[in-house]
Amino acid sequence: MPHVRTADGVSLYYEVHGEGEDTLLLLAGQANTHHWWDSVRADFDAHFRTVTFDYRGTGRSGKPDTDSYSTRGFAEDVRVILDEIGCARTHVYGTSMGGRVAQWLAAAHPDRVGRLVLGCTSPGAPHGVERSAEVRRSLAQRDAAAARRALLELMYSPAWLETHPGPHRTLGDPEMPPYARRRHLAASAGHDSWDVLPEITAPTLVVHGTDDVFNPAANAPLLAGRIPGARLELIPGARHAYFEEYREVAGPLVLDFLTAK
Repeated sequence: MPHVRTADGVSLYYEVHGEGEDTLLLLAGQANTHHWWDSVRADFDAHFRTVTFDYRGTGRSGKPDTDSYSTRGFAEDVRVILDEIGCARTHVYGTSMGGRVAQWLAAAHPDRVGRLVLGCTSPGAPHGVERSAEVRRSLAQRDAAAARRALLELMYSPAWLETHPGPHRTLGDPEMPPYARRRHLAASAGHDSWDVLPEITAPTLVVHGTDDVFNPAANAPLLAGRIPGARLELIPGARHAYFEEYREVAGPLVLDFLTAK
């Protein structure tokens, strides 16, 4: 099982698949592992050498109970993995919190990023659009089953859930320690990349589902308007996990962008 150790001593688990000449880094959402990409990764493995990893605090990576969790810090963790596998330059596809991490990576290390895809993500609370109080209440219910159902319906449409009973890999790492879950939440909530977004030089595609209220779709045009030359694509009817439920739309859309000459 491949691991690499960071400067502060945290062991990071990563996986490399695919046979393509170019590399594609896939970044998962908050409190999730590389399994976030399980249902769609094969679409990209056919074209790229794909790289995924478990954030610190999740999966097979180390889980320090320290102040080392931030979206900017996760981007530096990614850089350590890229160095370990000898990847000087990679395309990056980040969704949800992974899109926040991807923003920092592209801004801080422009020489390391080829093309950039930001899915269902945000520039951060100070300038972005936060989820509503109603959504927050639905996720904070004391009834764990009701809260889980609320999260499922934020990720996927009820119609899709009727024919796709799971397992659903986008609901968070079930074995994640509570302290690490809290630190991930704080890291994502503390994200603010607004000032550095204009510094991103990578060709950028911003993708969002129109019916996403978990990370409101209004964030997509904010990002696209802030990043020079960014292209915006909205997927009608899609919720937060657009890349899975709308795989037949989102997959080709992203692949066409990443493989464009």
